Amino acid sequence: MQTRVKINVNGTVIEEEIAPDLLLVDFLRAHGCKSVKRGCETSNCGACTVHLDGKAVLSCGLLAARCSGHTVTTLEGVREQAREFGGFIADENAEQCGYCSPGLIMCCLALFDEYPDPTEDEIKEYLANNLCRCSGYEGQMRGIRRYIEWKKQQNRKEAAAR
Repeated sequence: MQTRVKINVNGTVIEEEIAPDLLLVDFLRAHGCKSVKRGCETSNCGACTVHLDGKAVLSCGLLAARCSGHTVTTLEGVREQAREFGGFIADENAEQCGYCSPGLIMCCLALFDEYPDPTEDEIKEYLANNLCRCSGYEGQMRGIRRYIEWKKQQNRKEAAAR
């Protein structure tokens, strides 16, 4: 038995028949979204984080069929934002192996959309499901804080130019 889905992935509508038990992570990877990583397969590590209708979700615990009629955004769909923010993480030497980076970046971009100037607790709450086996998170936190300060400066410059 197959299920027909219609999912907007990074601005491209994909309509096809899928197995009803196909996970979103596998659907996305089959459609070229290689930034979506298979990590723990238990919705605990965050390597598979994507945006579903603008909210961060763990794609390894979500059936693709449940996403029919919705918009899914992966790192491939936010390349410029990801490159901008990811540079701050890399500058703090917090990327190391890079396996968790796409999920971390997607999680942080959702955080910044919800909280343009997040508190330390809000940052930690958003990152609670992002597992990095290489770092102690201090470099990532420094990169996040530096990015937030840089973004505030950019916004002040734009406001002054108007």
